[in-house]
Amino acid sequence: QVRLVESGGGSVQAGDSLRLSCTTSGGIFSTYGMGWFRQAPGADREFVAAISYRRGSTYYADSVKGRFTISRDNAKNTVYLQMNSLKPEDTAVYYCAADLYGSGNNRARDYESWGQGTQVTVSS
Repeated sequence: QVRLVESGGGSVQAGDSLRLSCTTSGGIFSTYGMGWFRQAPGADREFVAAISYRRGSTYYADSVKGRFTISRDNAKNTVYLQMNSLKPEDTAVYYCAADLYGSGNNRARDYESWGQGTQVTVSS
């Protein structure tokens, strides 16, 4: 099973940018569709963005479309989430997830492996 480690979270002001990274080990990274999800206090985990394993097709939640960009570097076994124009409502723990041969699914239950999460806090 692939192991995932997120990094890059932090505390920023509204309008700032952050880039999250998720580095994997223990699997063939290029065979995994990768996703980012987030969970705010008292809320369910929600889909943020995903990228397919084959063509690198990308998918976004409406709430982040145009502000966030997901990308992958198969040579570095890493997936990124570039977050621009951050808003206070983006505050959450962000999780990276891996889906073997995934096509960029937006359902958490499709992902077999998860990272431990990284906190993102956006203040107004």
